[in-house]
Amino acid sequence: ETFNQILELDEEADREFSSQMAEQFCLQARNTIEEMKSAYRDELRPLGSLGHFLKGSSAAVGAKRVQELCERAQHYGNCRDEEKDEDLTPEEVLERFDPLLNDLETEIKQAETWLVGWYKNLKPSVVLNIDGAVAD
Repeated sequence: ETFNQILELDEEADREFSSQMAEQFCLQARNTIEEMKSAYRDELRPLGSLGHFLKGSSAAVGAKRVQELCERAQHYGNCRDEEKDEDLTPEEVLERFDPLLNDLETEIKQAETWLVGWYKNLKPSVVLNIDGAVAD
């Protein structure tokens, strides 16, 4: 539904607006995942802001599962499990974050693959490749 709303703001002929949003999401997702990987064993606080940042980006393109996982990462950065309404120790966060990071990577790849396929099927001149570039 969110993605359809974005498309309504777009010019049908070139889909430039939405393809740029998709490109930005792909770039931001990859960069943020790498930052999360390097940060989470050293310091938990950045996880909250990184999760929040990517949550917004994924919500903008309608990547709902990515958004949900990012929200969980955001809470883990604050040593919270909001689903269970409990505080977590840093050790518990580390235990839970590794599988979350794996799930997040998988979901981001699926979102990227879907976006690439959608733009490729839309029009050959607007192809979003997996590295986040728009090919002409």
